[in-house]
Amino acid sequence: MEVGGKKMAKKEDLVVAVEYLKKAAEVVEKELDRYISVQEPEVIFEAMRYSLLGGGKRLRAALAILAAYGEEELAIPAACAVEMVHAYSLIHDDLPCMDNDDFRRGKPSCHKAFDEATALLAGDALLTKAFETVLDLKYNPLMAARELAVAAGAEGMVGGQVLDLSFENTEITYDELKKIHSKKTGALITVSLRLGALAAQRESLLAKYTLYGNNIGLAFQITDDILDVIGDPKKLGKTLGKDKEQGKSTYPTLFGMERSVELAKEAVAKAIDAANGLPGEEILVGLAQYVLVRES
Repeated sequence: MEVGGKKMAKKEDLVVAVEYLKKAAEVVEKELDRYISVQEPEVIFEAMRYSLLGGGKRLRAALAILAAYGEEELAIPAACAVEMVHAYSLIHDDLPCMDNDDFRRGKPSCHKAFDEATALLAGDALLTKAFETVLDLKYNPLMAARELAVAAGAEGMVGGQVLDLSFENTEITYDELKKIHSKKTGALITVSLRLGALAAQRESLLAKYTLYGNNIGLAFQITDDILDVIGDPKKLGKTLGKDKEQGKSTYPTLFGMERSVELAKEAVAKAIDAANGLPGEEILVGLAQYVLVRES
């Protein structure tokens, strides 16, 4: 559907996208269970599985698979790898030296269920396992591993976390806020799409997937910030107001709630435009809409 020259999401797109997300999650969950089976020493594998198989939307995995639309099987290792990186980041993010969260997805965080040392090592193990896993790709495994390393490292997620911690209790600009979240949140979302495209040998589409991913990542983070203020703790599986408690700058604190919602909608509109002509376009459009209306 186009209005005023711009493509608009349809309700049908959202329904189809949510169903695709559900099916992708089921496939990836089984593969993750296979990749991380309990071995010796049992405690580290149990901690890895506790966080990796602890629920979640599997949005990043679905995006990786969707970027290989029509040849989804090729992207399964990439999908599993990004979920391992995501799980590692959540384990470390919850540690007392970081955001100090006791709960994740409605249950005790990894360091509470086990202990801080085990949680730290479980995160490290998941990160390294991610690179072993992405190398299982049939096509472009080395290029994919390099891209994942950049997204997860100091130029991406780690750098974003450093900035996030350094700016606590500090007034920052919009550009600084975007920089934090483009690295901390957006980098892994964007690279998920890029890995899926590489897995299916769609190098010519990388720029479009990147534009889509950048805007989905922005919308995702703005929605996260909004949900931390007005979300349902039971649906989110965590305590509300942690950002304010820790003195973090967020979109609502910088712009207010109404403008934050507008910014999220603008990012989604740009993502929908970027999806034009891509394989699985309707699902990409629906997932963009899902990021905006999700409740967890």
